[in-house]
Amino acid sequence: MNAKLFTTLIMAMLMIALVGCSNSDQQSNAKSEPSTTEDTEKAESEEATTEYPIVIKHAFGETTIEEKPENVATIAWSNHDVALSLGVVPVGFSAANYGVQDDSGMLPWTAEKLKELGEDSPNIYQDTDGLDFEAIADSNPDVILAAYSGITQEEYDTLSEIAPVVAYQTSPWVASWREQVTYNSMGMGLEEEGKQLIADTEKLIEDKASEYPELKGKKAAFVSIDAADLSKFYVYTPGDPRGAFLSELGMEYPESITSQITDPSKFFLEVSAENADMLNGAEILVSYGDENTLAALQADPILGKIPAIERGSIVIIGNGTPLAASGTPSPLSIEYSIDEYLTLLSEAVSKVK
Repeated sequence: MNAKLFTTLIMAMLMIALVGCSNSDQQSNAKSEPSTTEDTEKAESEEATTEYPIVIKHAFGETTIEEKPENVATIAWSNHDVALSLGVVPVGFSAANYGVQDDSGMLPWTAEKLKELGEDSPNIYQDTDGLDFEAIADSNPDVILAAYSGITQEEYDTLSEIAPVVAYQTSPWVASWREQVTYNSMGMGLEEEGKQLIADTEKLIEDKASEYPELKGKKAAFVSIDAADLSKFYVYTPGDPRGAFLSELGMEYPESITSQITDPSKFFLEVSAENADMLNGAEILVSYGDENTLAALQADPILGKIPAIERGSIVIIGNGTPLAASGTPSPLSIEYSIDEYLTLLSEAVSKVK
């Protein structure tokens, strides 16, 4: 992918917009109805023990939630998946504009969960070219979830005039899926449910990864190399959710990369081809691309000498596919894509001598 497409990929994968509106009566309340009497009693008990106001500190200061939100809105990438995982249908959320295979504005795991929760007409914000503050305000949210986003101070201030905003903790686009769950669930008054969701997702990852013991301890890195411009490439840091997820699957970032990270707040490094030896410590590489990418990399006189590329121990994830979108994980995307991802990683490991 060229530099322009890469920029689009980063910001499009992480700053999302949405399509369409739905019946206002249907969207006026976030749905979080327990399915059984036992669940109802448990939910009521946990709600009763939640103390308000809830104060959440973040990069722009702190947000106070005075009472349990009834209407939950989300913006940017994957925050709505956290709400859906906890049984809450947002009154509005940003459309996914990367990895979507139809005109729905939703990735498949989002669509599946909405169907499971009985919602067939979600309210989707069209904010690809900037947040649609009017649409967000029209959805009448009691809280706006943005724990994983790239909002600016100005955007945060404008959103805060609509409803309390749960922003990212430190830097744009570096919140792990755990942080997304932790702070978004706090913003919904569902902190304990969020902790359980984290535990359940960790168990899923552990169980699935245990089926691929060959991955454990392998040196791996998530990169983006554009076959049309091999003069430079990009390496996602271990602090980026894509890089962090490799570690969760039992792999490790090589020291040849981590030693070059001087700003922990950045989620990627831009590297010129002449410094390609940075990748020599990686036994496995993961990159976006297509069916021609590996051959182009192997034919390059510089990049073709990187051991992982030379032997083909590289996972090429198709541009614009759901799997590519799941590289920035949420509980829903992890469950949906982990089997496919682990299979591809295992195939790459089999080529390591």
